[in-house]
Amino acid sequence: MQKSINQDFIFGIRAIIEAIRAGKEIDKLLIQQDIGKSALMSELLGLAKTEQIPLQRVPIFKLNKITAKNHQGAIAFLSKIDYVSFENILQSTFEKGEVPLFLLLDSITDVRNLGAIARSAEGLGVHCLIVPEKNSAQINSDAIKTSAGALHHLPVARVKSLLHSVKYLQEAGLQVVACTEKATENIYEVDFSIPTALVMGAEDTGIATAILKQCEKLAKIPMKGKVDSLNVSVSAGIVLYEVIRQRQK
Repeated sequence: MQKSINQDFIFGIRAIIEAIRAGKEIDKLLIQQDIGKSALMSELLGLAKTEQIPLQRVPIFKLNKITAKNHQGAIAFLSKIDYVSFENILQSTFEKGEVPLFLLLDSITDVRNLGAIARSAEGLGVHCLIVPEKNSAQINSDAIKTSAGALHHLPVARVKSLLHSVKYLQEAGLQVVACTEKATENIYEVDFSIPTALVMGAEDTGIATAILKQCEKLAKIPMKGKVDSLNVSVSAGIVLYEVIRQRQK
């Protein structure tokens, strides 16, 4: 099969297999949920497992909405960026003598919010943005446009488990601060001059309970008006600016 005119995705089993073998970054793989297991499909599923590519089983109508051409029950979305290892970024940050600042996003599924957060993160000195493989916005053209190109400069790591990433960062000596309205302490009372990882959650669901329990600190943005919450991208900008304000003293 040929690549679609839309360069954001590839359709057809053989085309996707060759893309994976060629080292293309696959953001997500959609497989028809009731498709039979041919030798070629088994090869594709095996490659996806080996390369740890996020896979989702979907009804055929969803695939047909993406392309009217013969997709053979498989569509792969190409990543617009090359993902990094946050462990490697952390090591290089320490080696440079810099104070690490990492940002983890839990269930941020809106691409424009993700792009806006990335724009603030890159501009305010975040060393690495960490997102989960599942239940996260795709880093597509809209996300990159909203980020004003920041996603081409900001290292982004995609992980299987944010909770495991939090534990790793803690073991490496970082304090992990969950930004949530459930906190009693506000962001101006937290010492951000030390190695820090911030966790931001979706506006509707917030940060997962297991991650909240794992974080050493919970901090909130103090509010004065009748509206008690902010857009997550606005919140991220405020918290990150406070980190930079403290570190530039």
